[in-house]
Amino acid sequence: MTNLFELKKSAFVLWRPNQITSVPKVVIGQFEPGNPASLAKVKKFKLKQQAAHPDLWSIDASKCKLRNGQVYHYWFEVSDSSPTRDGSRIYCTDPTAFTVDWRLLAQQLPAPHIVDDQDPAAVVKFQNGRLVPCDPGGETFIPAKAIAANRAAPNNRMVIYELPTSWARTNIQNDPEVGVGTFRDVIALVDESAEGANFAGIKALQTGRSHLEELGVNALELLPLADSFVNREWGYATSNYFAPDHDLGFPEGHSSPTSNTDLVNLVNLCHERGIRFIIDVVMAFGTRASMENVNFPDFHLDAGAHPNDPDANQSGGQGRRTDFGGKLWRYGYAIESYDPVSGKTGLFCPARQFMKAYLLRWMADFAVDGIRMDSVNNVANWDFVQEFKELARQTWEAGSGAADRFIVVGEELSVPLELFTQKRLDGLWNEEFKRLLRSAILGQNSEKEPSFEWTVRKMIDCRNLGFRDGAEAVNYLGSHDVEGIGNERLFNFLLNNGISSTEERIKLAFVCLLTAVGIPMIFAGDEFADQHDLSVSHPPKQRDAVNFERLNQPFRRRIFDYVARLVKFRTSYEALAVNDTEFIHVDFNNDKRVICWRRGQSGSDDQVVVVANFSDFITENALGENAEYRVANWPETPDGKKWREITQERDVASDRVGLEPVFPWEAKVYALVNA
Repeated sequence: MTNLFELKKSAFVLWRPNQITSVPKVVIGQFEPGNPASLAKVKKFKLKQQAAHPDLWSIDASKCKLRNGQVYHYWFEVSDSSPTRDGSRIYCTDPTAFTVDWRLLAQQLPAPHIVDDQDPAAVVKFQNGRLVPCDPGGETFIPAKAIAANRAAPNNRMVIYELPTSWARTNIQNDPEVGVGTFRDVIALVDESAEGANFAGIKALQTGRSHLEELGVNALELLPLADSFVNREWGYATSNYFAPDHDLGFPEGHSSPTSNTDLVNLVNLCHERGIRFIIDVVMAFGTRASMENVNFPDFHLDAGAHPNDPDANQSGGQGRRTDFGGKLWRYGYAIESYDPVSGKTGLFCPARQFMKAYLLRWMADFAVDGIRMDSVNNVANWDFVQEFKELARQTWEAGSGAADRFIVVGEELSVPLELFTQKRLDGLWNEEFKRLLRSAILGQNSEKEPSFEWTVRKMIDCRNLGFRDGAEAVNYLGSHDVEGIGNERLFNFLLNNGISSTEERIKLAFVCLLTAVGIPMIFAGDEFADQHDLSVSHPPKQRDAVNFERLNQPFRRRIFDYVARLVKFRTSYEALAVNDTEFIHVDFNNDKRVICWRRGQSGSDDQVVVVANFSDFITENALGENAEYRVANWPETPDGKKWREITQERDVASDRVGLEPVFPWEAKVYALVNA
């Protein structure tokens, strides 16, 4: 636990206010329901500068006349340091609050202040002389339990499920209705005894069902969970980094949010089922983050106003940093400062130490098993990226976690391999896989590749792209980033390219994903061919909601069952956990595009052969008893073994091995199993 968190157990603590001519204060009261809600029994107390750390201000809770067992809402009153304001006094959220309550906003101020300056109150309970983290109704929580070592999948056996917080359903007018998929809705995807909250009534979330266990994934990655002022229509506008999101813990009809307790419950349920829990972090910029008010110059930067500042440009020579409507964090500015992690005073970068404290809160209380770092080049400081990764790993391993059961990967669409060759990160999102795959299932060469064969070779074996190991590459057919043509959900991508018979090609795509070298990731809904509920011509960035209602449609259910068989095979079969890959057969004669690859060590008892047809070719009389397509170089069958076709769950007769017919846009997956 960090030094700052220890101090916060007995005091209200504010780190590094910029303007101290007027002493910062804490404003404390009790939540009063109403329209709007208000703060009752308000008290104000001046903070005092700590002698050992002049940039640390605090007041002991024992001096604030608090009542035992009472929940309090509070703000810090500071002189606003934002460059677009006039320096007047403003109420801001505690920058390191574990709970925020958007039902209660700070008072509105005259211009130049705007409505966005109305910060939510922070929440804490005073119990037996201590300040105890709690949800607004007073619910306290015990930190989530770490996943058992024998339940956690190593990185090379993971299949990740990327789940957006924006969900959809069809209303009585048969129109799509987008809402918030809360933590309790996600719990219903995990726990067969739970039912959804905002999305109760959808079959995939009903009691007796566990969608994620049926699918077989062993890692869950939720889009950013730290608190955001937006109603989860877009997950990448973090406001309060230390607090789980208010809306995700506030199902419709509930009287108060329970974000902390719901998230702890979700993580525990995942871990009990052997599902690792991965968080998505947005650290290039914050949106309505209270350090804008507390100390803008030390923590933030306006790159447009200061283009020559060392923090103004992206890594990798990709131009000016982009704040996407928020404020950029600055990671190259060091100053003599208190360190909230160690408690020491020295030369530190305040923003770096702030983010490290944020990381430690989430690892301590929510037992995080992995991290996905958004837009790494826009973070604009690879040294900090490495520091963050190393702190996460050290913290994990100090808790007796195995090194290969934790991962820190970055997202950067240009895929700068130096991020892992220089040991900045453990791995990267492999955007190239999506590009290659989408060309292949159209039967086309990728625009960057010299041939169709090399399109497939690079897709199936990421080492041909420069990765050194499968655990360094996260492969995906599509992701939450659905902006623009070519990035749509896979179903819509096929329709937009004139493919009306989508089932075969979606199944083919999943065979490629789940037998390729790399860590497979499934964007929620793709496992049953979900489609956009909003425009696909220019959809808003990161904006497609998942609609679990569609799982009930027959062709989509067939796809789901097919994918589930492959996922369970991928997580359990040794040959797919190693890098060994060999292309054993290529047939481009007479308009055919049949390519076969072998996974696993040659001559071993664990081998997989994939026969993939990226064309309209069909074996003559394919349904006939003697129909034959001969695959050259088929591996020998070891004694005591036989071949089983995984997608159809059937054994292959010994005299038909390597000879079975081929159908258009189909892949068959053969594995050695015990005879």
